[in-house]
Amino acid sequence: MFSFDRLTVPIAGAPMAGGASTSALTAAVSNAGGLGFYGGAYLTPERLRATINEIRTLTDAPFGVNLFVPEEIPFDEQAFTTYRDRLVPLAERLDAPLPENVAFTDDDFDAKVQVLIDERVPVASFTFGCPDAATIDRLHAADVFVAGTVTCVDEALLAREAGVDALCAQGVSAGGHRGTFRILDDDPGFDTLTLLTAVVDATGLPVVAAGGVGSRADVVALIDAGATAVQIGTLLLRCPEAGTKQAHRDALVDPRFAETATTRAYSGRLARGLVNDFIAAHTAAAPPVYPQINTLTGGIRRAGSADPEVINLWAGTGFRAAQAIPAAEVVAALRP
Repeated sequence: MFSFDRLTVPIAGAPMAGGASTSALTAAVSNAGGLGFYGGAYLTPERLRATINEIRTLTDAPFGVNLFVPEEIPFDEQAFTTYRDRLVPLAERLDAPLPENVAFTDDDFDAKVQVLIDERVPVASFTFGCPDAATIDRLHAADVFVAGTVTCVDEALLAREAGVDALCAQGVSAGGHRGTFRILDDDPGFDTLTLLTAVVDATGLPVVAAGGVGSRADVVALIDAGATAVQIGTLLLRCPEAGTKQAHRDALVDPRFAETATTRAYSGRLARGLVNDFIAAHTAAAPPVYPQINTLTGGIRRAGSADPEVINLWAGTGFRAAQAIPAAEVVAALRP
């Protein structure tokens, strides 16, 4: 089974589902001595299996795959409809589809867990909650190392009780979706260093620190505070191996985009991104309805894929440090 001792550089590449994760990026981080991750959310089980096999053609080093844990809550039809009506003018301007009804989906979670077991991936990590103990036992039986993403100590204790091997402590400065266990939860709002030390003290498990990392000094500070490894995501977005849209790459260095904020505007779940027109216009009105809102806005994001004012520009607070250099150089520059 995987051990962090196998890494020559204590850096993990964040799983970035929805396009930024690629087989090449995952393998590049692992080949550089870190632990590359692939964001497996939104893929079909068949596509996930093919991707795992593709990663294995690019690296012999350990890597991980991340899945979103599904949560079905009562569907707020009125909130969904009201938000849909709000998006109609933008959808019409972009000639984008805007479905009137969206069904809940669990993203084929059970089938994708089975893929991880069948393929005996070295590391499986989970976001938006923790799998039950029986699922973790099945992963362990296939020699899969299991990590859980947490945003507070209470979540960390629940994950430890379920049997995870390690935790990813995701501070509020991290880019992309927040890892809160429940859709309706407010963001605990802990900075990375505070959360890291609290989770290490409370659980005794290996902890990967994530959120706002922009330099080697940040990595050293987190390792010195007890992190087993440090996770980076935004720093990899401009790497040639990443699947980041060109408009997103450009926005990371565009002075028009000067700050980040958390929003439910794109998916119904909290996520941090560069503040653009879409976030400014819709954050206050966006309901906590996931994954239906994510599906609802999908057509708009696809139709506006070249417009940084329309698409989600996920980024952490250290976004200005992202460079257009190979992932191996990013990892090497962070080595403590």
